Amino acid sequence: MKKKQIIGLVVAVALFIVTGIASVLTNTVSRSLLSQNIETKLAGDFTFHSPGKPYIAVVEVTGTIQEQTAAGAFDITEGYQHTTTMEYIDKLMEDSYNRGILLYVDSPGGTVYESEELYLKLLQYKEETGWPVWGYMAHYAASGGYLISMACDKIFANANTTTGSIGVIMSGFDMTGLYEKLGIKYISITSGEFKDSTQMTDEQIEIYQGQVDEYYSKFVKIVSDGRDMPEDSVKALADGRTYTAEQALKNGLIDEIALYEDMRSTMKKEFDVNTFYQLKRPSDLLSSLFSQVKQLTPKSEAQVLTEAAEKLESGVPMYYAEQLE
Repeated sequence: MKKKQIIGLVVAVALFIVTGIASVLTNTVSRSLLSQNIETKLAGDFTFHSPGKPYIAVVEVTGTIQEQTAAGAFDITEGYQHTTTMEYIDKLMEDSYNRGILLYVDSPGGTVYESEELYLKLLQYKEETGWPVWGYMAHYAASGGYLISMACDKIFANANTTTGSIGVIMSGFDMTGLYEKLGIKYISITSGEFKDSTQMTDEQIEIYQGQVDEYYSKFVKIVSDGRDMPEDSVKALADGRTYTAEQALKNGLIDEIALYEDMRSTMKKEFDVNTFYQLKRPSDLLSSLFSQVKQLTPKSEAQVLTEAAEKLESGVPMYYAEQLE
């Protein structure tokens, strides 16, 4: 092959590559403009990307509602992600393609702080966008899981859902017997008689009971507003007990019993939208492998005790329903 032919071939290949790159960039920019450039990295390694056409956003609340914890380099944080969920709803409020929210709840509740914060964020979404929020209850939608559902315009539940448990719990452990058995002596130097709550007195219990009652009154008011029921009617149901879906429907705590797919079909017809969008975390094979190895590692007795104590932090008010194992 002659020198001129080689040069011509190289130039042709170069032009082909440049043209291809330009085409890809043009398409990327076009898609970005069509979707209003709403593609954002959220907390917890999630990315929100607008579908670029009318859609219903699925906001999933699975597991205990609590503060989002930072995962290690090889950890996968499972369950409900509070910061990520709050940022996700903020992005939905900015996206003109969004037409509403499907709040999918599979949770026994959690902390008062995060539960109420999510509830208020959903109300903010409705106020700022004018779009509705419909709720679906899976295995559990109890206590804090029920409270966040009060932001919904309509609530569906599976026939086998456990819901209700309207109430507040503040709990902890009295470890003095264990300390004595292990020969550990607890010492505290405090600035006041109510500062140390490791050995509760009747006066301290009364103080904390007052706090629980305050949170309970707020919960009752939220249910009263959400279900358009008199507060006295709510209080008659709000003794902490859970309800089956049939019982909840009979008492006005939900609107309809249905399968999840049937509920989605109803939303499509009602909203005149065919697309559902759900936030997902990118898969990470290496993190998954390390997570599995970590679960197989046996725990010492000290670790078991520590984790049990952390599970029910002393003095933290909870909208939480204990699950029978």
